[in-house]
Amino acid sequence: MIPRFYSLLYFNFVFALLINKASLQITVEGFIGRSALLPCSSTEDASKQDIYVHWRDSSSKSVFDLIKGEASIEQQDQQYKNRTESFPQEYLRRNFSIKLNKLRVTDAGKYICYISHSSEQPAVRLIVNASVAENENKPIKEDDKGDNTGSDGETSHWLLVVITFAVLVIIGVIIVLLRYRKKIQSSFSHVTTENSDDIDK
Repeated sequence: MIPRFYSLLYFNFVFALLINKASLQITVEGFIGRSALLPCSSTEDASKQDIYVHWRDSSSKSVFDLIKGEASIEQQDQQYKNRTESFPQEYLRRNFSIKLNKLRVTDAGKYICYISHSSEQPAVRLIVNASVAENENKPIKEDDKGDNTGSDGETSHWLLVVITFAVLVIIGVIIVLLRYRKKIQSSFSHVTTENSDDIDK
């Protein structure tokens, strides 16, 4: 019973780690008027015809699309027109990163790279700074866009994993103790019954 319980705990812990890994995001910093590289790559191979990649911002606006391995801007939101670049020579190397040019304050926020042939959905948190000189002092965050994820979000994910694991351990210990308590009680009552029978004799 105990080995089975610990194997279940191990499975739940690994599952929680995988969920946490999937939800982690990279933080990228850029400066107003400059460019920022938004990284996206996959571990799964695909032929050019099977490559469908969709970059979306925190408002689900279309930033950039790859359709059958070709760049497509048909659905691109006006906000990103003539400001995105990709790297076609990298597509077959599973690299779907894009460069966002002429950064604006409103570009700050979360970007997700949806890869159709993969379960991976890399996320990037972009911070846009006012200027190079003010990089350390005045980062412009994405609060106005309603997206407050980032290092705090990553910390909360790990905290959730630890709490989940701790709760599972506690529940497991309680179950084990209850089972052993019942066994001890049944053994004790059995011994008491035998002693009573001996006394009656």
